[in-house]
Amino acid sequence: MKKCILISVLGLILSISFGWDAFAQMKAYGPPINLDAAKKAAASAIAEARKNNWTMAVAIIDIGGDLVYFEKMDGTVTGSVRVAISKARSAVLFKRPTKVWQDMVAAGGASLFILGLEGAVPIEGGLPLLMDDKIVGGIGVSGGATAQDGVVATAGAQAVAPPKQ
Repeated sequence: MKKCILISVLGLILSISFGWDAFAQMKAYGPPINLDAAKKAAASAIAEARKNNWTMAVAIIDIGGDLVYFEKMDGTVTGSVRVAISKARSAVLFKRPTKVWQDMVAAGGASLFILGLEGAVPIEGGLPLLMDDKIVGGIGVSGGATAQDGVVATAGAQAVAPPKQ
């Protein structure tokens, strides 16, 4: 009973924070990302990091939150390994970019409830990966400033689902 009430309250808080439209527009999960697509996303992300002379860790996670592929550039801060994996997992499990959580924390007030959501990482650099308009996994990037992590994650995400024209 307590669990049902907690889930209902959490759903109400999320719907107020994001609006009902955000839930209606959430993408469905598709089949999990395969290794070839994961490597393609990571390679594109690493190429973007190199182009900008940034050192990054890149994690690709499937829809269950399990690691499919990981790459860490030489010189990347060791702590970025776990952060990248956590960002990818947060993005896929909550079906939204981790920047959404970062912006909510920055707004303060009632939005700070997200700090109590297990697995929600409020740091830019995690994105759901889409193929055929379905979530197939997540990418997490860490090693630079949060905006840099976001740029690199976007490059990786676009490699498997290019932006629509």
